[in-house]
Amino acid sequence: RYGRVFKSHLFGYPTIVSCDFELNMFILQNEGKLFPVDYPKVMHKILGKFSLLLNKGELHKKLRSTVISFVSASKCESNFIHSVEMLVLSRINSWGSNCTQVAFYKEAKRFSINVMLKHLLNINPDEPIASKILENFENYIKGFISLPLNIPGTTYFKAVKARIRLSSIIKDIIIERRSKVDNVVEGRDLLNLILSKQNLCDEERIGIVLDLLFGGYETTSKLLSMIVYFLDGAPNALETLKEEHEVIRKSKMEGELLNWEDYKQMEFTQNVIYEAMRCGNVVKYLHRKAVQDIKFKGIVIPAGWKVFPVLSAPHLDPNRFENPLEFNPFRWNEDNSTSQKVAPFGGGPRFCPGADLAKVEIAFFLHHLVLNYR
Repeated sequence: RYGRVFKSHLFGYPTIVSCDFELNMFILQNEGKLFPVDYPKVMHKILGKFSLLLNKGELHKKLRSTVISFVSASKCESNFIHSVEMLVLSRINSWGSNCTQVAFYKEAKRFSINVMLKHLLNINPDEPIASKILENFENYIKGFISLPLNIPGTTYFKAVKARIRLSSIIKDIIIERRSKVDNVVEGRDLLNLILSKQNLCDEERIGIVLDLLFGGYETTSKLLSMIVYFLDGAPNALETLKEEHEVIRKSKMEGELLNWEDYKQMEFTQNVIYEAMRCGNVVKYLHRKAVQDIKFKGIVIPAGWKVFPVLSAPHLDPNRFENPLEFNPFRWNEDNSTSQKVAPFGGGPRFCPGADLAKVEIAFFLHHLVLNYR
């Protein structure tokens, strides 16, 4: 209606809204130079001053490098991969053989939080503290889309209080971990890594844990649920996905767990994941701000204006995709340029650091889901 790029007034500020893929990529690639993050102040009290989402400059680099170190060390490690599969099996087996209906989004959220708790804090799903964290996390997340009324009983108030409780829980876990003689726990987790980083304070450590819990819980569960929804209306894609996983399963001994090489064979599974992200768009837009007057292909962005790159719009543009509203994972095979037309995990210095971990979790869940359920 207004074109790919237009002026508006959002969140009380003059704003440039971009639905243009090239401009969006320009904004993402120049984050920190021309377009620093600029989320509404209401987000700051919920996320905290050490959140990766809000910070910029050297502090952001320091926090992000810690996360990337953890992800790089974990993504192809056998302990991580086997643990993810065991958590998949535990969640699916909990449905029982006589189960006729599953509230899948709820199950996806429980699976996602179980994975994150295990690999961030070495907490098992059956521990009481896991349920306590999940309960507080539900209230915490609801605050992101609430009116900033810090009055008892409001969603925002509950979210702020939930974050305080979550921070206290993580702080206690840090103290307990430090009390161990040699700081060694079974397996490797994020907490061990961040405790070894002498340049981090405890508030920064808590911020990292909360950020990863949020990213791994909310976005992964939404994406997994969207995939199940889209596959229900795409029988050909579902059959191809099932065939791919049957080949992998036939190459394994009975009861043998999946490994990194199996994951690398899940090529059509990757197509399904990316196509679901293109159609469903887990992250639909971002908040940025222009630090100076900027010209881009005839578009003028005034200094001080908010910039609102809408990542979802180019993904559904009929000028860029044939039948853009159709869930078609095969398009990723047919057109090698498809991957250059989407930004499902963002881009630039803030490209999602947990993208690889999320794809492993989803691929392994789909493996057991399509082989055991219709």
